[in-house]
Amino acid sequence: MSTVSTVSTAAHAPDELLLGFTHALRAAGVGVTHDRGASFLAATAHVGLGDVVAVRAAGRATLCAGPDDLDRFDQVFAAWFDPRGELPRSRPAPAGAPSPALLPESDAGAGGDGGDDDEVVRAMASDVEVLRHRDVASLSPGEKARLAEMFASLHVRAPLRRTSRHERWRRGDVDAARTVRASLRRMGEPAEIAWRRRSVRPRRVVLLVDVSGSMSGYADALLRLAHRLSHALPGSRVETFTLGTRLTHLTRALRLRDADRALVTAGEAVPDWSGGTRLGESLAAFLDRWGRRGAARGAVVVVFSDGWERGDPALLAEQVARLQRVAHRVVWVNPHRGKAGYEPVQQGVLAVLPHVDDFVAGHSLATYAELCEVIARA
Repeated sequence: MSTVSTVSTAAHAPDELLLGFTHALRAAGVGVTHDRGASFLAATAHVGLGDVVAVRAAGRATLCAGPDDLDRFDQVFAAWFDPRGELPRSRPAPAGAPSPALLPESDAGAGGDGGDDDEVVRAMASDVEVLRHRDVASLSPGEKARLAEMFASLHVRAPLRRTSRHERWRRGDVDAARTVRASLRRMGEPAEIAWRRRSVRPRRVVLLVDVSGSMSGYADALLRLAHRLSHALPGSRVETFTLGTRLTHLTRALRLRDADRALVTAGEAVPDWSGGTRLGESLAAFLDRWGRRGAARGAVVVVFSDGWERGDPALLAEQVARLQRVAHRVVWVNPHRGKAGYEPVQQGVLAVLPHVDDFVAGHSLATYAELCEVIARA
């Protein structure tokens, strides 16, 4: 790419030019969030708009979330900042026009006196609600980038289990020992009754994600969901595995804070991405290696799969039955479950239905929100 020493902004205000560039990036599929856009404006103000090389470096550092964004950034940057001085080639967005990716979530709920701004906010809220219910496999790259930002809005609560220990509480059972000790400190005079209850701790959550060819349209969204659960439920010790022709442990890869980098690392670790489906053998490997070690014992196990099994359905049924015996609850998430006209006719689905506690949909962000409630109530 040719570079120049200065960037002409005679025809456009600097902020208008830079915001128009972030709009173009988002249209190209780069997930430009409000925070990244603000960081880009601050970095450009620091290095100065007159140095296009420094502007490009600032943009790559602040607007790109992963390696896949760098190529798109360079293409859009070359098209937007025309080295011949006639820039930008594309018309920038009108000043003051809000962008779904750059508008803070708090602004969406801000009230107004009516007019165009209120109509824009209502239209954006409607678009977000529609996107929440869209099938993730049918989304365009730009819509997937917007949806990726919306995973942070999922309300996640940890499933809880009672322990054998007790803790002080406002009501519950009488704590006789504490009550008697308090009375003895008062020389035998009656003391205030102490109460206690069984203490609770987060229950372990295990996620088994089918990454075979029939699930390729949902794999990215499911791993983003796994990343969200892993960081929202740190006390639950969330464990994530992928199922296909073999079993892959992804818990360490998903510990990365940045979701895009975590997914890139996870993709590099999975050798059978978009391959065949041997759910029965993969589940057997999981139970033999991890089930006996306690990863699944007493845990909420969530299996994400459409049930297309190339192996023996009887083996799959046997392994899911084993899983149900050691787990606290088994939840099977099928991306086709919530679609109109769906019937569980696949042999794999028919084999596992008698051995699962919940059979739920998993094709949209709205269904993932419902799944989070199922996990919390388990």
